[in-house]
Amino acid sequence: MANPVRGGELPVAQVTIREGENFERALKRFKKKVESAGLLKEVRRREHFVKPSIQKKEKQRSAEKRRRRTLLRSGRM
Repeated sequence: MANPVRGGELPVAQVTIREGENFERALKRFKKKVESAGLLKEVRRREHFVKPSIQKKEKQRSAEKRRRRTLLRSGRM
C-alpha cells in the first residue's frame, strides 16, 4: 500500500448504489464519505508545492496563533 504522506495514492471513497435508491441519495452519501475522509482537503494541500522553509514558517505562525488564542481565553493577557 502506498503511503499517502510520501506522495502515494489517496484513499478512494466508494459508495455502492443500494436497490431502490436514487442517484441523488447515493451522491449525497458519497459526498459525505469524501468529506469525512478529508480527501478534498488533502488534494487542495497538494495542489501546489510548498518549500520546506515556508512550511516551517506557516507551522510556527499557526502555533503562535494557537498560543495567543489560548492565552486570551484563559484571561492572562
